[in-house]
Amino acid sequence: MNKSFTLSAVALVMSTVLYGCMEEASVQSPSPTPQKANQALTAKDAETFLNNVEQELIKLGVEANQAEWIYSNFITEDTEALSARVSQKTTEASVQYAIEAAKFDNVDVSADQKRKLDMLKLGLVMPAPQDPEKSAKLAQLGSQLNGMYGKGTYTNKAGQTLDLGEMTTTMATSRDYDELLEIWEGWRTISPAMKPLYVKQAELGNEGANSLGYKDLGVMWRSKYDMPADDFAKELDRLWGQIKPLYDDLHCYVRTELGKEYGEDKVPQNKPIPAHLLGNMWAQSWGNIYDLVAPEDADPGYDLTEQLEKKNYDEIKMVKGAEKFFTSLGFDPLPETFWSRSLFTKPKDRDVICHASAWNLDSKDDIRIKMCIQKTGEEFAVIHHELGHNFYQRAYKNQSTYYQGSANDGFHEAIGDTIALSVTPKYLKKIGLIDTIPDESKDIGLLLKMALDKVAFIPFGLLVDQWRWKVYSGEITPENYNTAWWELREKYQGVAAPVERDKDAFDPGAKYHIPGGTPYSRYFLAHIQQFEFHKALCEISGNTDPIHRCSIYDSKEAGAALNTVLEMGASKPWQEAYKVLTGTEQMDATAVLDYFAPLQKWLKEKNQGQQCGF
Repeated sequence: MNKSFTLSAVALVMSTVLYGCMEEASVQSPSPTPQKANQALTAKDAETFLNNVEQELIKLGVEANQAEWIYSNFITEDTEALSARVSQKTTEASVQYAIEAAKFDNVDVSADQKRKLDMLKLGLVMPAPQDPEKSAKLAQLGSQLNGMYGKGTYTNKAGQTLDLGEMTTTMATSRDYDELLEIWEGWRTISPAMKPLYVKQAELGNEGANSLGYKDLGVMWRSKYDMPADDFAKELDRLWGQIKPLYDDLHCYVRTELGKEYGEDKVPQNKPIPAHLLGNMWAQSWGNIYDLVAPEDADPGYDLTEQLEKKNYDEIKMVKGAEKFFTSLGFDPLPETFWSRSLFTKPKDRDVICHASAWNLDSKDDIRIKMCIQKTGEEFAVIHHELGHNFYQRAYKNQSTYYQGSANDGFHEAIGDTIALSVTPKYLKKIGLIDTIPDESKDIGLLLKMALDKVAFIPFGLLVDQWRWKVYSGEITPENYNTAWWELREKYQGVAAPVERDKDAFDPGAKYHIPGGTPYSRYFLAHIQQFEFHKALCEISGNTDPIHRCSIYDSKEAGAALNTVLEMGASKPWQEAYKVLTGTEQMDATAVLDYFAPLQKWLKEKNQGQQCGF
């Protein structure tokens, strides 16, 4: 998942709340207008409070963004210390803002005021209890869990000590069953020690959510989506029900091919797929095993990486090419500061964080990307994705600071991926990167490769928070953490642990977002929304090609519709933004089915005679 940094001051300030110290605040949060004893707060008090907080958020946001940018681009002990100090400062402020905002829960305020107050409360991912000792403990637990994950290593049978990056590479490239099993088990040795810390963190997080008026932390997380918390959970299940037939067809085909590769004794054809054979440490996306399952004659006839080299595309020309995609839709060019301040290549003289990310440092026009660009076809698509974030950030710059963010937390990723879906052979021919568009017989290979990443991910994107919500509600108790995790993995993914797991193994902790405390439903939403947005924009553009062959490049009509949604930011319930593009306020996963329709037909043919299901 590409990381997007934006001032969206509420989101930025609140996103740091997990790990900062919770000691006596060094930032004094604005308070409501002073009241006489026993005098009730009013809407006027709320307006005063919100206006004061907004000014503080703007200053904190710029300071935090600048500190984080410097640290990410000049990694030293000093820049790390500066970043940590600003993080602590914003953490302390965010807690105070949320507590103050909760005091207006029973005040008759306007709809706009209520939306802003809710954002201050719901921006807290892990709310601290209103007790200094417990708050400090929660901050300590978050830091410990994050550190345990980040420092995790495994020493293999050959005596080599491997970090996660090295193990991830092995999972992606090795086809040795036993080597994959060792690495898979090895990484999961880091997480059992996390369990008692996670139990306490969940307890304190629930207490903090209670203090803000929520039944538990899971309810609080689900309350961010402009609908009742229980309705949101049902909505995710409804969307999954639409996708499941396509996923089942993909699962059946992949299991059959893996059975041919490893033997049906290792990959039984009537059981879930062993989790270590899918090319990914968490079996969340399967694109790395494309070579094992690719159809015959799947070569599209061109290699985009080779074409970029042939056409003399360097890193800057790749970014310029992606910028042209947006200007072809009617968006203004990127500002000069984008080109002078972004990081495009890895410096030779210092350490930097190379993970691709999009930034907005000043809430206006100081937008940048940070990438160590590799001159590959995959990176060309990633650049389009990252610029999607940047153009979104700039589009909502005139909104209130509270609303400088995406309509819901799935939108930002979905918009970036929507743009990347238009990087089709048709688009590549239009910009001169390839000479001919492959005929439709080559589509199956391209669609299968995408499905292994996109469709395979969807049930995983759903179950991570399904597990956490049940932990926070008490339905899953500590003694059942691991058992319940694998029950959900088998239920939704048809993926099983390759060996029997101890009930205290705490395998959920081997996935960053669990110890990192990062909500995961946003990624499930993004994988649905991007296809809906792509389909809608293609229709607006007048496209007559199959949806998977469509590119909205050069369509001013599609650009205008897209810009309307982007400019809204988070100012309205996400359903209203949705309706602007799709004509409806309800998400609909049939767009995913439409996109992959040729592939699903092919899968069904290939699966004839196979025993599908898990």
